[in-house]
Amino acid sequence: MSIVREFRDFAIKGNVVDLAVGVIIGGAFSTIVNSVVKDMIMPVVGLAVGGLDFSNLFIRIGHLPETFHGNPASYADLQKAGVAAIGYGNFLTVLLNFIILAFIIFLMVKGINRLRTAAHLEQAAAAPAIAEEVLLLRDIRDALHTTGGAPRNVS
Repeated sequence: MSIVREFRDFAIKGNVVDLAVGVIIGGAFSTIVNSVVKDMIMPVVGLAVGGLDFSNLFIRIGHLPETFHGNPASYADLQKAGVAAIGYGNFLTVLLNFIILAFIIFLMVKGINRLRTAAHLEQAAAAPAIAEEVLLLRDIRDALHTTGGAPRNVS
């Protein structure tokens, strides 16, 4: 089998297509979560801790170059100038994004599992009950198989 045919067979399998759709939707969903955290949650958290702007929390570990014309208290300006700085405020924001995204995915999987369980219970309830006569006939059939096939004459 040629490599092109193998790749085509791999690419058109249902799981690969489902995965691709999941990645695309996940990327779009991640953008929404990033906006919620950055634009809605972090300002409230910053206000609760005294008006602190988390995106601007950093530790400068490099020296300012002679040509630096930005604000030395601005993490964005330091990044543009290539000054080494540890942006732990940005890290906290990204960590919060991850926690919220993981929690939402957990809730989604939990909901899907609940729906699957409910559907499975409905299928089990919809399955017709086996009549007692059928069960008795199965027992007789199984007994005949174990005794060699034909019923014995009891005289």
